[in-house]
Amino acid sequence: MTLAIAGQPPSVWLGRINPIAQIIAILVITVTALATIDLLTPGVLVVAELTLLPAAGLVRARQLWRRSWPLLLSAAGVAWVNLLFSPGDGWDWVGSAALALRVIAVALPGVLLVASTDPVRVADALTVHWKVSTRFAYGALAAIRLAPLLVIEWQAIRLARRARGIDAGRNPVAALRLIAGAAFTLLVGAIRRGSRLAVAMDARGFDSSINRTERTNARGSVLLRRDYLFIAAVVMLCAAATAASTATGLWQPVFAN
Repeated sequence: MTLAIAGQPPSVWLGRINPIAQIIAILVITVTALATIDLLTPGVLVVAELTLLPAAGLVRARQLWRRSWPLLLSAAGVAWVNLLFSPGDGWDWVGSAALALRVIAVALPGVLLVASTDPVRVADALTVHWKVSTRFAYGALAAIRLAPLLVIEWQAIRLARRARGIDAGRNPVAALRLIAGAAFTLLVGAIRRGSRLAVAMDARGFDSSINRTERTNARGSVLLRRDYLFIAAVVMLCAAATAASTATGLWQPVFAN
């Protein structure tokens, strides 16, 4: 049996890119997508992002749907609202599609980052390169690690209530009351677990008010040549998408009258 080492780069190609390089690329894509309201620019970005799905390990449709359904639902909601409140008599299908593509173009890189990169590497990169507070970075990392436990505990609470014969039946008021009680139980358990985790982290030197010395990083984080090439490729992609939109006369600045 093999054990995964915390912070070890995953086998997928995109996961080998430094998280800082991925975050910078996300920022560049976000600025490019939000700078215009045309259809071509976000369309080019979305097509390029879809080509990176295998590089992020998202090769199965079910796996992709499980990670991206909130994104698709948000894009559909934005498009539908724009259709309902579009000016004039007709529906603005082009503008609605452009808004939906902008939402996907901005959010899909985050899905790729989460799917391909270990959160430990993200915390290490933020503390090493951007000097983010270790108390904040690793506190957020601990919260991410504990999030799946909340789902398991919620299921355990529901099964325990069902085993004791507590059931709302078809009464919606009783169902809401039971859900509120289970949520309060989950909240109490989360506060207790968070308190124990905070004490454990302070005991390990994460309390900056006690330990003023500079912390070292056992795993480290290094920006390699491929990271700079990745950033350059994303910048060139965004420039090409903007240039193509400008050449076709479709580019429309957000703040244009």
